Amino acid sequence: MTETRPYDSAEYLDSDEAVAEYLAAAIEENDAALFRHALGVAARARGMTQIARETGLSRESLYRALSDEGNPSLDTALRVLKALNVRLTATVVPEPHSA
Repeated sequence: MTETRPYDSAEYLDSDEAVAEYLAAAIEENDAALFRHALGVAARARGMTQIARETGLSRESLYRALSDEGNPSLDTALRVLKALNVRLTATVVPEPHSA
């Protein structure tokens, strides 16, 4: 019998670049729940204790905000992003060309 273990994206987020690409891919989907999940995975990859220390938030409030039932404020999300060394940017979405 083959032994398997659960897949955890956090194991592969071993650099700032990997975290930024992971979060950018989640944002591209325009799904708030997916972004919240990705932000939580990235925070776990870095270490919730370290993220809590850098954001000034408690570990418990971070876990709660970034859980599947959570709804982090923009302030919380921005603090976590800063602690992850990631910045959100805005770009214009090109309009589809009519045929």
